[in-house]
Amino acid sequence: MRRYKDIRNLEDLQARKLELKVEYTLKQNMLKSDSKTYFHQFTLGALIKRYATPSNLFKVDEKLNISGTAMSLLLPMFMNKTLFRGAGFLTKAAVGLVSGKIGKSLDAEHLSAIFNSVKSWLGKKKEKKEKKFVDYGIPPDSETY
Repeated sequence: MRRYKDIRNLEDLQARKLELKVEYTLKQNMLKSDSKTYFHQFTLGALIKRYATPSNLFKVDEKLNISGTAMSLLLPMFMNKTLFRGAGFLTKAAVGLVSGKIGKSLDAEHLSAIFNSVKSWLGKKKEKKEKKFVDYGIPPDSETY
């Protein structure tokens, strides 16, 4: 518990009250910014930016492109299961060939660029207005003041 021996009159009390108000407002803003920074490092975008760099995405050299090979296998299955579900055999075969070729050309640089562009489209947010401080203490025109 704090002891305030330097408060002698009403002006000292009001000054100390204002100091405490400024102090807890600064601590509140600092805590908010620190928590935002802490939680930002665990978002999906931050984790992908940290670990899904083009050098880390399985591209050892130009001949061995594991990410392109995986995309050439997964993209046709994804297209046929979702977008072309009710299509016929010939359509599914054509989609499989085309998406397999496209998936083979996709490497880590292309995937990270696509992800960053989609993230920039979806990441635009409106800024919130800060609330003003409301003091529900003793009004200055009160008889107890």
